Amino acid sequence: MSRHEREIDIDRHNQAWRAFVGHDDAKVVREGFWPKMLRFAAQLPFAEQALAAWYCAFDPATPARVKTMLLAALAYFVLPVDLIPDLLPGIGFTDDLTVIVTTISLLRNHITAEHRNRAKAALARLRRGEIPGD
Repeated sequence: MSRHEREIDIDRHNQAWRAFVGHDDAKVVREGFWPKMLRFAAQLPFAEQALAAWYCAFDPATPARVKTMLLAALAYFVLPVDLIPDLLPGIGFTDDLTVIVTTISLLRNHITAEHRNRAKAALARLRRGEIPGD
């Protein structure tokens, strides 16, 4: 990583920290989810689960308390401020995996077949380098 790239990462980290202090989970997730998924989808063993959580969180039929929990878990994934930096090879996403999988396991009854089907289709598009339109 070049000096310039490190400076960009530090700037991005500082911006993320400022956003985290008073962040709105829905806004953070709406703005950061697709770019992060596009960048890392091929490397994430939990990509499909994260996508299903996204579709459930933004489904109008999902109860507010479920949305709140899913958005908090997805915001943790999106924000670069976390316990284990995402760029550490092999272990960078283990904390994100734990947060998302635990949250989904608690709320699995709310994630429908439609959410899972949309997640599969979105993952296929991401792996082709496209950001899904929804």
